[in-house]
Amino acid sequence: MTENVAAQPPAVQDKLRDVLRSETRPLDALFEPASVALIGATEREGSELPQPAIRPYPAQYAVPWTMKDGTAVTLRPIRPEDEPLMVKFHAALSERSVFLRYFQWSKLSQRVAHDRLRRICFIDYDRDMALVADHTSPETGEHEILAVGRLSKLHGGSTAEMALLVRDQYQRLGLGVELLRRLIQVARDEHLDSMQAYLLRDNVEMRGLVEKLGFHLEPADETGVHLAFLNLKSV
Repeated sequence: MTENVAAQPPAVQDKLRDVLRSETRPLDALFEPASVALIGATEREGSELPQPAIRPYPAQYAVPWTMKDGTAVTLRPIRPEDEPLMVKFHAALSERSVFLRYFQWSKLSQRVAHDRLRRICFIDYDRDMALVADHTSPETGEHEILAVGRLSKLHGGSTAEMALLVRDQYQRLGLGVELLRRLIQVARDEHLDSMQAYLLRDNVEMRGLVEKLGFHLEPADETGVHLAFLNLKSV
């Protein structure tokens, strides 16, 4: 998906790289060099299991919620086994939603490539947090993902970049607002100082959503991109 970045003007290239940063990071960059090993073993009477370097699944962020039309979902952190559900999620998105999220047209085959989705689903929860809206069909019992919200900590600071994507047929039902509220709470729980997001000028729905939840929206620059910023220490 990054091959189209070089074709853009320099100012747009910078924005695209910021937007794509969390989803194109190499898999081995998600972890510290020794993070796949077990560390923290202590010697006491008897023996204790060593503590894993990778943070356990943060189940405390899983909560039930109901949309305006009565659709029940579970908002929960993403899991590695969600990859097949993410394939179906992307297949259900309109071209407009894809463009507003990624600032460019992106083929389905690029978005659902295994190497890309495994980086999105298999994350280090200390560095990234992705929440999905998981719906179970009452007719078939099958799961489907209706929305995804993501926080990615920026290197060397206490700010996280936020991104949000809701399937078209479930927009305007309160799901985006609730998912962003949950991401804000996660950011506070994780002791972050601020959140930010890049938004296209044409993304009027997302612009209204972030302003509703207290983000400061800077005027669009010459490329038509807004920076939305939330100071978590002042709200």
